[in-house]
Amino acid sequence: MNTLTAPSKPWPLRQPVVFLVLAAVVWLAIYKALDPASEALVAALPVDRDSHLGGALQFFLYDAPKVLMLLTGVVFVMGMVNSYFTPERTRALLAGRTEGVANVMAASLGIVTPFCSCSAVPLFIGFVQAGVPLGVTFSFLIAAPMVNEVALTLLFGMFGWKVAALYLGLGLTVAIVSGWIIGRLKMERYLEDWVRDMPKVSAAVEEGGLTLSDRIEAGFKSVRDIVGKVWPYILAGIGIGAVIHGYVPEDFMASIMGKQAWWAVPLAVLVGVPMYTNAAGVIPIVQALLAKGAALGTVLAFMMSVIALSLPEMIILRKVLKLRLIATFAGIVAAGILLVGFVFNAVL
Repeated sequence: MNTLTAPSKPWPLRQPVVFLVLAAVVWLAIYKALDPASEALVAALPVDRDSHLGGALQFFLYDAPKVLMLLTGVVFVMGMVNSYFTPERTRALLAGRTEGVANVMAASLGIVTPFCSCSAVPLFIGFVQAGVPLGVTFSFLIAAPMVNEVALTLLFGMFGWKVAALYLGLGLTVAIVSGWIIGRLKMERYLEDWVRDMPKVSAAVEEGGLTLSDRIEAGFKSVRDIVGKVWPYILAGIGIGAVIHGYVPEDFMASIMGKQAWWAVPLAVLVGVPMYTNAAGVIPIVQALLAKGAALGTVLAFMMSVIALSLPEMIILRKVLKLRLIATFAGIVAAGILLVGFVFNAVL
């Protein structure tokens, strides 16, 4: 007589603690070997390491695996963390809060929640139905794509903790202040009628009892969903960065994105808005621009505009917002980004 047995779980789910320790050790060992490995690969090719092509190849062969490894590791860990921050739990944390403190809380939650601009409409609807104030909702929607764990980790890996902390503080400030201003303007009448007329729902959420194995499984799912979608953007961004690194003269980049060019920051924002990419795709470009003499404030303004003010996100939000509210949102956020660029070009 045959008996049916449930399929055994994969080894990482059966021994979660052992898997996490071994995975961390292996990841760190490979990460430390990337630089000498890239140099060895370029040395094995029939190109001069000091030539334009040699510099571009070394940049690509080092940064491509580095960024993908950083992204995979961070997305996996944050996938485990994000199992605590479902959309329902996020709404419950923000519902019923007063403005000010709620804007700070919303922007802070944006750092650790796995939502991007493509999630803008369903998230916006859910927040409105749960009674979250409009300005608080915008603080969250600005921070979630712009100041997320991917951006911060890649900035830390490429530029160190000072630049990562600077970006964190700037991004949170823009999100908090922009949301607070939108809340003060009382622009609820510029929501689309069908959004305003939706019945309110409870923001309560039931507690879930996930095990460590369940959270590891959530981490694997995040890697499949996020890394599986963004890796072409990453390679494209690194490819552009490699060309800039290898072929663009430093004097040229400094002349159009340096501190002396007063119009560099507005131009960077205007160029960044039509672009459609995320932090993982734009950061390699940022790295190459800085290495070629671009000013930090100008580059940060470019990066923020690409991530927080992308044209596709504006088109998506048009489903739930009237044009005046979209224009107000874009104008306030753009003003904050411009201020960030000008201040840091003047100070640093």
